[in-house]
Amino acid sequence: MELGVCIASKIDDIDYVVRAEALGYSHAWLADSHMIWSDPYATLALVADRTSTIRIGTGVSVAATRPAPVTASSIATINAMAPGRTFLGIGTGNTAMRIMGHKPMPIAEFDEYLTVLAPLLRGEEADFRWRGRTSPIRHIMADKGFVNFEAPIPMYVSGFGPRSLALAGRHGDGAVLSVPPRAGGMLRVWGMLEAGAAEAGRDLDRNSFFTCSLTTIVILEPGEPRDSDRVKRLCGAFAMASMHYSYDQVRNYNKKPAAAGMPGWDDYVAKMELIPDDVRHQYVHAGHNCWVMPDEERFISAELMDATCIIGSAEEVIDRLGVLGDEGLDQVMILPPFDPRFEVLEAVAEEILPHL
Repeated sequence: MELGVCIASKIDDIDYVVRAEALGYSHAWLADSHMIWSDPYATLALVADRTSTIRIGTGVSVAATRPAPVTASSIATINAMAPGRTFLGIGTGNTAMRIMGHKPMPIAEFDEYLTVLAPLLRGEEADFRWRGRTSPIRHIMADKGFVNFEAPIPMYVSGFGPRSLALAGRHGDGAVLSVPPRAGGMLRVWGMLEAGAAEAGRDLDRNSFFTCSLTTIVILEPGEPRDSDRVKRLCGAFAMASMHYSYDQVRNYNKKPAAAGMPGWDDYVAKMELIPDDVRHQYVHAGHNCWVMPDEERFISAELMDATCIIGSAEEVIDRLGVLGDEGLDQVMILPPFDPRFEVLEAVAEEILPHL
């Protein structure tokens, strides 16, 4: 089991990645959401210049806003600066698109996108369809040092449900997940990944196919309750982001989410529906994974945090990570709230990393 760190891309926050490298975290995943954070590729360029061993990439890049050749060229540019340690995480834009008032890329379009992207990441030719016309394309100056396709760029496909995880199994070198951080979740995920691989005639090797799940970790102090103010400060933003996502599932697809059974769900929905529909998308993800907005603090419950985060004594956290590893999860990447991010980074490195 590895530990990585997911980062809300911020162009002047490079010291955070430098510290993660020094502490022994394996990966730095720079998140992509255009209307709330800095551009991940610009940030990755600075990260590549300041680091030397940590693997770096997008966590995850948004397919819906960047054509496949743009994504390939962008990450291959980073690979020219950090060859052998660059990766690409790619997804449909669950947050980024909704913040702009649109749904994520449909699964059929994502399938087509990945079909084009995969060979481009290898420096090969692909058929690219644009505005009704399909043309064969390739990077025609890759040998001049502008990009690097010689060092492999693994493609990790983000998925939340059966159809998107099937695409990860069909196209990816790995999968980026957000499975509940408890026993049993990975067993279901592997079934979805292998179903997609089998449909494409692909034999998925669990020893080489990479899996990583997003959460955060809080190590309890002796006698500390699981819903203490300190725990809420250290993981409330991540927990609240899951409620944001759940609300989008209801609003966009009329799906009843797991959060519907959480304390405060009905009040949260009522609060959101006071905002005019035409601008509500600007408010659903306020503070997204960085801060809990003051008027949302009342929705952070022990149930919500336990459903989305790994909380416990150091021994309990190590045991839970061990179970997830036994089920086939290769890495957990943590996304702490912005203000206490260094505090969480240091605590997890000190108490958890040496035991993995």
